[in-house]
Amino acid sequence: MEWQELLIRIPTDRLDEAAAIANMTVPYGIYIEDYSDLEKGAEEIAHIDLIDEDLIKKDRKTAMIHIYFPTEENITEAKAYLCERLNAEKLPFEIEESRIAESDWRDNWKKYFKVTEIGERLVICPSWEHYQSDGDRKVLTIDPGAAFGTGTHATTGLCLELLEEYANGEVLDIGCGSGILSIGAVLLGAERADGVDIDATAVKVAKENAEINGVQAQTNFIEGDLLSKITDQYDLVCANIVADVIIGLSSTVRQYMKPDALFLCSGIIDSRADEVETVLKAHGFKIKEKRTKDGWFAFAAAI
Repeated sequence: MEWQELLIRIPTDRLDEAAAIANMTVPYGIYIEDYSDLEKGAEEIAHIDLIDEDLIKKDRKTAMIHIYFPTEENITEAKAYLCERLNAEKLPFEIEESRIAESDWRDNWKKYFKVTEIGERLVICPSWEHYQSDGDRKVLTIDPGAAFGTGTHATTGLCLELLEEYANGEVLDIGCGSGILSIGAVLLGAERADGVDIDATAVKVAKENAEINGVQAQTNFIEGDLLSKITDQYDLVCANIVADVIIGLSSTVRQYMKPDALFLCSGIIDSRADEVETVLKAHGFKIKEKRTKDGWFAFAAAI
């Protein structure tokens, strides 16, 4: 299968901000090339033969974000939206279009998705890898396919760590992507989880991942807009999105929360953390817990 590609070139020191925008606005799959700390990471990645002369010569100051779309989709609107958001954040970038075979990009990002331990009770395992649990950790097997969410990014990891502490009762996962948070919540003790996403591909992949993990009876994935598809209230609502969306949700998410519910929100770049916290408090939320990793923040907010 052939895909359309948008390639964004961005200074490496602004990569996290650009990647957050790309991850959360384009659900069909991305991978990132960043060689800024190649030597520092050499020991960790040498086992996949990445350290060779060609890579040593790579540009260390510019990163590349590869974003993929089916060939039948018109990417003009997505490109325009990405440009708008990148410009709004005052990010210097270049963007170009091309076509690429699915096998090329799928195999590229698979090289970097390895078994990852999260917190004290969870391990994320790609469907093509094997992990022998010692009994203390729940194994969450994931195949993100063309949907966002592997658990290896700090934003997802932070949200999963909060779920380890707070998962209970009924959970709503806003922007479920690959379903990793919904599935993780059930494995960590929630009775059931509903995931909602505007993208049909994400919902399909999430359902497949729920079956892989044997939690299909405790999960429900819904395609559509949050406001038009969800009417229930939940013990826990989680959203691993971006700062702007979380700010928008702060005024509406309470209608989906039971009286003692928590709102777990992640995907917040450090430069926006104070702003998000201020807006949440202005809408009556109390910050119960705050976590940070690699320049990203996640909040557990109570009403």
